[in-house]
Amino acid sequence: MLKAEHLVDTYQSLTQEELINIIAQYDALIVRGDVVISKDVIEAGVNLKVIGRAGLEVDHIDIQAATQKGIIVLNAPQGSSASAIEYTLGMMLALSRNIPQAYLSLKEGNWDRYKFIGSEIKDKVLGIVGLGRIGAGVAQRALAFKMQVLAYDPFVSESKAKELGVSLVSLAELLSKADYITLHLPATVDTRKMFNKEAFARMKKGVKLINCAHAEILDYEALIWALQEGIVSGSALDAWDKLDKHYTTLLSMPNVICTPRLAFKTQEAEAEVAISVAKGVLAALKSEPVATSLNIPPISKEMMEKIKPYLLLMEKMGILVVHLTEGRIKNIEVKYNGGISMADTKMLTLGVLKAVLNSVFNEDINLVNAPEVAKAKGIVVKEVKSKEAVNFVDLITVTVGTDKGEHKVAGTLFSKTQGRIVEIDNFRVDIDPTGWLLLVSHEDIPGIAGKIGTVLGENRINITGMQIVRAATEDDFAIIVNIRTDIEDRLMDKLRASDGILSIKKVCFDG
Repeated sequence: MLKAEHLVDTYQSLTQEELINIIAQYDALIVRGDVVISKDVIEAGVNLKVIGRAGLEVDHIDIQAATQKGIIVLNAPQGSSASAIEYTLGMMLALSRNIPQAYLSLKEGNWDRYKFIGSEIKDKVLGIVGLGRIGAGVAQRALAFKMQVLAYDPFVSESKAKELGVSLVSLAELLSKADYITLHLPATVDTRKMFNKEAFARMKKGVKLINCAHAEILDYEALIWALQEGIVSGSALDAWDKLDKHYTTLLSMPNVICTPRLAFKTQEAEAEVAISVAKGVLAALKSEPVATSLNIPPISKEMMEKIKPYLLLMEKMGILVVHLTEGRIKNIEVKYNGGISMADTKMLTLGVLKAVLNSVFNEDINLVNAPEVAKAKGIVVKEVKSKEAVNFVDLITVTVGTDKGEHKVAGTLFSKTQGRIVEIDNFRVDIDPTGWLLLVSHEDIPGIAGKIGTVLGENRINITGMQIVRAATEDDFAIIVNIRTDIEDRLMDKLRASDGILSIKKVCFDG
């Protein structure tokens, strides 16, 4: 497909230096595996118009640098969905019937038919955590096995769950009732080690756990503990770093099945991924819409220059407002005041939408498919414009409404290039949206800021900024703390337990 329209060169392997030396002659770059496309490569690619990743993961591509250079980055997310869905079911069946263990025993010359008696999955309760594309596919296939399916996903509507034929329940109910639990969550700040010792302690004894999604969502030390205590009777794992220190321990356990990240690897997926990325690159080179673009849809060079400084700010605002909200998202409004209202703001609104949806859904959402995903989730997106300036020459306000209320974040540019968040709900603030942020709601009593500073200082966490603010219209008080590194859950719990602190949330703007 590529050679029919363009001259194509292929390389089995290149060092970063070699890639930097040759990239200037190419209009498009397609990579597989763990090839790193750094900022230096992108800067050297003076003719690059598109970078295609033949696969799902794009961690090795500096998308921000590509966006700033006007280079479209695309991947092939759909090709491997069926593979991951089938693999999850395969792991569940292998776990239920002890297939790998029986095979290894037979290879050693044993005939232990009774040692490996398993259990049927028919009539068992399957708990699916994360009902995105892969989770929904697992649900449909599990129903064909005559399993009862429970699902937890606070961002999926009852109607969507009913359409799939599954029961939408709370996480607590799912943990207490499920015979099998399979994880299909995105790896975010909020889901990191979501399945910890506390979560395992709430599970039905004898549960079987499958994780073919992301290693980060599972606390492996807690899993080892749950296996040893008999809370988890077996686990099938395909998501982890192969160098993880828990690898050896888990491999030594007879009731654990481990595979080296194979869920997305099939011949069909490899072929579909290759065709998909080729189609995307060809479309990008023709300036046609690219359905799998991860950064920007086609836009005129002149308009791109005008809105470019706002793009990163919109993403950060979307990340922050999601951390403020609770419950299922119902609507998102983006309001443009001042001169920015006269620009083509479609891409900016899509940028907010993409950031919000990617923070809560385990799907590969980009600027092109974000509206479709929002519509499928029952989320109403509204864009409002007014030439009237409010407090600033240009002001953009993002409001997210859920079934539990609404929150808003407003931002603007300082010196025409520096994005700042200037309002959170009714609080006037001045936030540089980088690094980590703590949002603390507190009572009107002295010493709160000192307590926070003491806890962070004692644990060698640098504070890079602190603001003490009061709501404009209500007697609400907040402290906003910029910190250089992440803060452990135990320290968050310690702060929450402090007198006068009503609530505390943390936000990571950079990942």
